[in-house]
Amino acid sequence: MLKIGVGPSSSHTLGPWRAAERWIAYLKSIEELENVREVQVHIYGSLSLTGKGHATDYAVILGLCGADPEYIPIQDIHPLIEKITKENTLCLAGKHTIHFDPNTQLVFNKKFLPFHANGLKFVAILASGNKKSKTYYSIGGGFVVSEERKNAKRKDDMFKKFPFPIQKGTDLLEFCKEERSNISEIVLRNELSLRSTEEIDHEFHRIWNTMLECMYTGCHTEGTLPGGLNVKRRAYDMHQNLKSDLPYSNPEEWLQTLRQTEVKFRQILQWVSCFALSVNEVNASLGRVVTAPTNGSAGVIPAVLMYYMVIENHTGSFEHIKQFLLVAGEIGSIFKKGATISAAMGGCQAEIGVSSAMAAGALTELLGGTPEQVLMAAEIAMEHHLGLTCDPIGGLVQIPCIERNSMGAIKAINAAELALGSDPSAAKVPLDKVVQTMWETAKDMSSKYKETSEGGLAVGVFLSDC
Repeated sequence: MLKIGVGPSSSHTLGPWRAAERWIAYLKSIEELENVREVQVHIYGSLSLTGKGHATDYAVILGLCGADPEYIPIQDIHPLIEKITKENTLCLAGKHTIHFDPNTQLVFNKKFLPFHANGLKFVAILASGNKKSKTYYSIGGGFVVSEERKNAKRKDDMFKKFPFPIQKGTDLLEFCKEERSNISEIVLRNELSLRSTEEIDHEFHRIWNTMLECMYTGCHTEGTLPGGLNVKRRAYDMHQNLKSDLPYSNPEEWLQTLRQTEVKFRQILQWVSCFALSVNEVNASLGRVVTAPTNGSAGVIPAVLMYYMVIENHTGSFEHIKQFLLVAGEIGSIFKKGATISAAMGGCQAEIGVSSAMAAGALTELLGGTPEQVLMAAEIAMEHHLGLTCDPIGGLVQIPCIERNSMGAIKAINAAELALGSDPSAAKVPLDKVVQTMWETAKDMSSKYKETSEGGLAVGVFLSDC
């Protein structure tokens, strides 16, 4: 659920990027990469309608080149795209140069494929004249499935047979009761069935360091976001007004400085908003972020985790960060299994709503909540995002997306407080019911409000007014 990548969208940027990588791997596996003479990429549905605003074209090109979204230097992206566009050549996997004109060989088709709103078909014309093609679907959060795998049964039935196979919230609570454990302990034991403690800690350090670096960058960068809407970055000014005069020179020192800063009560919301906005301003400018569970909702979880580290617990450690991310990831996984984390399928309730639920549950455990209160917090957070549409102006992950991360973070904190002060046994709506309701709402929602920019604010606000 937590992946390092490049903005602005997990489904429209990271997913297509990974799909292109998988297609290149396929060509290598059949030993045809060196025989490719021409490539065409057909982009369908939501990917087509908002793809250029979401950098889908950039992502496909970079994936074909063999660049890795986790590691490519951000400053190299635009020069590489400009070079390919100017010279009309592309080096497949960094090994085989072909003619490539993005204007004609990236085909944006508004048609929706049956399985999912985000479809891509890659076609290679070989020297022999034969064609090799594959279709992939970007199903949200950077996850990709191929045409032949779309209806396949989950591998080994329940993710390689984890010791605690979790499909629903009720499964999770049952395991917690049986093992007399909290949620993070159950999730960690599942993870340990696949990899060592050292590997798990290494990846969590990478994820947290990326989140912290992203917030630091957003809080220290002025200017206007790219894309043509002329959206002014706000995190910089907010941070300047809030920060203390204590010195720092890097993200870690910045965090320690913030933990020494006295925060007035009314500043708490401002800090949370600042953290959330900073992440999504970096995301909107093709910066490096962590899907949580998506890029468009990447600011909620780091903002709430920073709230815990800076406001709630000044001595919080890496173990607290790890605990938070374990719980958040499991809650996100329950929504992915029972509904969707793709705005193209479920609207923004599937992104901001899920991220708010993830953050609410994780914060609740860190603040001493029981497993029942954790799931109650997640349910409360989602309940108040049901029906939220995805209607980005200009197809850009900017308006209203950036501000929604701030609102999702605030709701998550409030949901945690409500759950901590409540008796879960008296709750009328369990988490699994709200997951089901979210999915039913998603299916009933008009496609105009599912990341197509054909309804809502996307058509209610003229680009000229921006």
